[in-house]
Amino acid sequence: MAKSAKIEIGIAEKDRKAIADGLAKLLADTYTLYLKTHNFHWNVTGPMFQTLHLMFETQYNELALAVDLIAERIRALGFPAPGTYAEFAQLSSIAETSGVPKAEQMIALLVEGQEAVVRTARSLFPLVDKCSDEPTADLLTQRMQVHEKTAWMLRSLLER
Repeated sequence: MAKSAKIEIGIAEKDRKAIADGLAKLLADTYTLYLKTHNFHWNVTGPMFQTLHLMFETQYNELALAVDLIAERIRALGFPAPGTYAEFAQLSSIAETSGVPKAEQMIALLVEGQEAVVRTARSLFPLVDKCSDEPTADLLTQRMQVHEKTAWMLRSLLER
């Protein structure tokens, strides 16, 4: 088997590993939220069906693109990205939803999921800043902006 080329990007291997491990949790949260959002897209009913069906589709499409960006950053740091349901279930802070909740509950669960992704991303910043890992910081900032805005938009649907 060929030996991998040494990675010399100005971040020590132990720090790259720690960042990759944190990004693996972000990937798991993002993928779990993707699955939840796609499930809700398929199963939403009620008077807001059309609005929510289309909104959830936009959200799961964005999440599908995001998982690729996160996994590719893990690979660029020199580590394998998790890619199985079992790994995601172990790493994710987002619980699966069983059954088919009512539309309003779906929205509330997606707000929780969006906010969980933000917390996971934010938790990586001290290490990323310490290592001057600007590409990962940029990725985290972009992900946080998307998830905070999406949470706000979903939360607005719950106001009376």
